[in-house]
Amino acid sequence: MIYHVLRNPLAGNMSHTALPWHSALTRAGHTVLEHDITEISKDYPLFFSSLQKNDTVILHGGDGTLNRFINDTRGIEIPVDILYAPGGTGNDFLRDIEKPIDCEPFSVCEYLQNLPLVEIKGKRYHFLNNVGFGIDGYCCEVGDAQKLAKPGIKVNYTAVAIKGLLFHYKPTTATVIVDGKEYVYKKAWLAPTMKGRYYGGGMNATPAQNRMNPDGTLSVMLFHGKGRLATLLAFPSIFKGEHIRRTNMVAIHEGRDIRVIFDSPRAVQIDGETIRGVTEYHAYAVQAEQSSEKASAETATIL
Repeated sequence: MIYHVLRNPLAGNMSHTALPWHSALTRAGHTVLEHDITEISKDYPLFFSSLQKNDTVILHGGDGTLNRFINDTRGIEIPVDILYAPGGTGNDFLRDIEKPIDCEPFSVCEYLQNLPLVEIKGKRYHFLNNVGFGIDGYCCEVGDAQKLAKPGIKVNYTAVAIKGLLFHYKPTTATVIVDGKEYVYKKAWLAPTMKGRYYGGGMNATPAQNRMNPDGTLSVMLFHGKGRLATLLAFPSIFKGEHIRRTNMVAIHEGRDIRVIFDSPRAVQIDGETIRGVTEYHAYAVQAEQSSEKASAETATIL
């Protein structure tokens, strides 16, 4: 059998040394061919047409690698099994499905089906974990700038978030529309829409969210209403999912069609990939695509 390993050279913590599963496949007599996913992605139809029926593809990277794959292969028939071998830094997908970082490659075909879409600036993207709007997008924006200024630097996102909360990031007013019902939140610091529970390298933003919901339900979480110091003191609780107890500053809404609108432009991140200067995003389950514009609005203002 031939295994085609698609590696992302841009993924964090990537090692090109032989991994245990890689060595095991070779010892078992299988052929292991390695490819740069950034090159393969230029022509996936050609790549898949070159595979044999019994070939297997292994994606080796992090959440960003998975996101890139699902978007680059959108609408393309994939004739072989797709396995995933973790190799990133955040690994929120692994946390959500409760697999260890050192697990052997496993099939992810069931997880890559019927993924939600998000529309931003007229373009649509699939997402695996979440769409983040607020200080998380700011952290990705600052991190990208640091990497550009000093290639190879390891960005300390926790430090970026703390400085942002204390000094640099300004909260905004967020209008959130969930399945036609409208809410307004003052001093919004975070407004991610979640397919899974985790994002941002271990933040358990929506503990009750189930990525395998048969109806495709998503969850939007709002961290809102408080000043810098109170928000900073409460922020660490998100890593254990305990922030949801703070009902005076955290709200979660579930639905299949979610629109978030900020009153001033901010950066958005999609599974860690940054888009700058955004005022709104529209996320929805794929089944909701045709009916997303039909719902009427009901307004509730939250100070």
